[in-house]
Amino acid sequence: MPKSIHSIQPPLKFIPQRFHPLILKITSWVLPFVLRVRTRPWLTAGIVKIEAKNAEGLAKLYQEFQGGKIRFLIAFRHPEVEDPLSMLYLLSRIVPQAARKNGISLQYPVHSHFMYERGMTLWAGKWLGWLFSGLGGVPVRRGRRVDRNSIQMARDLFANAQFPIAIAPEGGTNGHSGIVSPLEPGVAQLGFWCVEDLQKANREETVFIIPIGIKYSYVNPPWQKIDWLLSKLEADSGLPVTGISQTENQSTEILYQRLCNLAAYLIAEMEEFYRRFYHRDLPEIIPEPTATPNQVLITRLHRLMDTALQITEQYFNIQAHGNFIDRCRRLEEAGWNYIYRDDIADIQSLSAFKRGLADWVAEEADLRMQHMRIAESFVAVTANYIQEKPTAERFAETALLMFDMLSRIQDSTLPGRPRLGLKQAMIIVGKPISVSEHWQSCQGNKQALRKGVSDLTKNLQVALEELIKD
Repeated sequence: MPKSIHSIQPPLKFIPQRFHPLILKITSWVLPFVLRVRTRPWLTAGIVKIEAKNAEGLAKLYQEFQGGKIRFLIAFRHPEVEDPLSMLYLLSRIVPQAARKNGISLQYPVHSHFMYERGMTLWAGKWLGWLFSGLGGVPVRRGRRVDRNSIQMARDLFANAQFPIAIAPEGGTNGHSGIVSPLEPGVAQLGFWCVEDLQKANREETVFIIPIGIKYSYVNPPWQKIDWLLSKLEADSGLPVTGISQTENQSTEILYQRLCNLAAYLIAEMEEFYRRFYHRDLPEIIPEPTATPNQVLITRLHRLMDTALQITEQYFNIQAHGNFIDRCRRLEEAGWNYIYRDDIADIQSLSAFKRGLADWVAEEADLRMQHMRIAESFVAVTANYIQEKPTAERFAETALLMFDMLSRIQDSTLPGRPRLGLKQAMIIVGKPISVSEHWQSCQGNKQALRKGVSDLTKNLQVALEELIKD
């Protein structure tokens, strides 16, 4: 993660995809090592095992794709930063193995183009843009109303490339293996455009979206590491450290209470912070008689997130619209427009006075965006996530989100998350969703097409949610 920005930055240029087989071959070769070894925050892996369900189904789809019968887009869940590595392992190893085992003839390499968030190269480094370009990746700026370069390239790849294209329809990670965030409509829209492009070219391929679920679990539940992490968070917050020595079954209730106490304390401190220094009216919430303590806590958390986003929106003069995720996306783009200035052709040609003003604007925009980043970390948090299934994975996910928040506040450089234990991944390939059938059923006018995109997005949401159910 980069340090706080104190000066104007050059514009974020579009990075065109330039797929190179040698880059894919080398990346696939080193992938098992990268999965096992955590070397940077953006490679926080430690994944020692990856399995897949219905990989032979995906292999058959690749066979039909390569035979010119279908086009498809892979829509995969995106709970963690490790997901692209897991997907690469699926395509480069598991699917070819399933094809050989089932006598399915494939042309190699088995690969996909993909879309990635342009901001990844800001905190990982320029080399990541070079690597992703060589692997066939297309960058997208999530908050832009229309990112023409990305859309045009993705649309062309979907209809014409030698590989399918893969997209995470949630638009970003939410830190929860058991919760699918609201999907963005871009995947469904790309599917409809692909059908239209094929029809204009008098081609008869059927277009599909392939939903893929990804779930992570620890090889051995890291209860002691979770206890250690909570102790660290308590110490960093100024709370008494209450370590445990009980057995796993006895400790879950204590761990849960510590999480709740920590959350309540942090929310209370942030509420007072915004009352005192940002002059926000945050009165005490009087709960309904039937409300549980968790529901009250989530209500306060959502109010706090709304407050943080309002402060940022007012600075950038943006109207609040949509859910928390939508608001975060727009604020990210607004901040980038103040920092990475497309309207200045040559930064070095600015006078000292104008350069000083531009630096001032960039620094303040970066600081204001930190409010948004805190809210962004908690967009998927619910009242009963741990209580529904008090697993080590859910405890760890929640504690790590708190770690992210405290890290952002304590230091301008966000450290890599602590590695709590070795993990394993299960990838589930779902049933293909026919975009062509959806497109045929909503012909007539723009309103019908908009409804078709909405319905397809809802169907994909349901499919992804079903794939991650235990």
